[in-house]
Amino acid sequence: MTTFALIGAGPGLGAAVARRFGRHGFDIALISRSQQHLDALAAQLGEDAITARGFAADVLDPDALNAALDAATSTLGPIEVVQYSPVPHKDFMKPVLDTSAADLQGPLAFSVGGPVTAVRNVLPGMRELGRGTLLFVNGGSAVQPHTQRAGTSIAFAAESAYARLLHDQLAPDNIHVAQLIIPGAITPGDARKDPDTLAGLLWDIHRERTGFRHFAEPLDA
Repeated sequence: MTTFALIGAGPGLGAAVARRFGRHGFDIALISRSQQHLDALAAQLGEDAITARGFAADVLDPDALNAALDAATSTLGPIEVVQYSPVPHKDFMKPVLDTSAADLQGPLAFSVGGPVTAVRNVLPGMRELGRGTLLFVNGGSAVQPHTQRAGTSIAFAAESAYARLLHDQLAPDNIHVAQLIIPGAITPGDARKDPDTLAGLLWDIHRERTGFRHFAEPLDA
């Protein structure tokens, strides 16, 4: 059995995706900053007969993220799928004219440094398996920059470029790289942006392995 590593595990989309992949036979490695919250989520998944373990790490700390992924591999088995979807900090979302060079350091470390660290950690194992999936989940500002959210707009665009380069480079290795854009808020009960609906879409992206960029719903013009 292989492992699905969820970087940015939370009670909404994260829990829904973990449940979806767990029901399809993956063991689940949950990664976020709070071990207490991770343990609670792992226990909830366990009630559905899903094997899940929490590994606390802040994506802004490369050593901690590497240690969490290493521990997940040692505990659960080789990582076949990674989803990178931590929620950005609110202070990343300043208006563009109020955003300094220093203000961009955090968003870029979060949206570029974190993914690069994760990918470099799991890639050798995926190559050894002969397959893998890297899923990047971003808001609409990744493709439609917002003047009031400069940090995430700039950092998500950089993350998108990195993910696209991986998509092109890793396809011959049977490692599929894809991005899901979720415009606006994730909304329980919404026909397109309910967590369970989005989890199904991410499962389909992993299973069908076609194309790079996918949208939960069309972006407003």
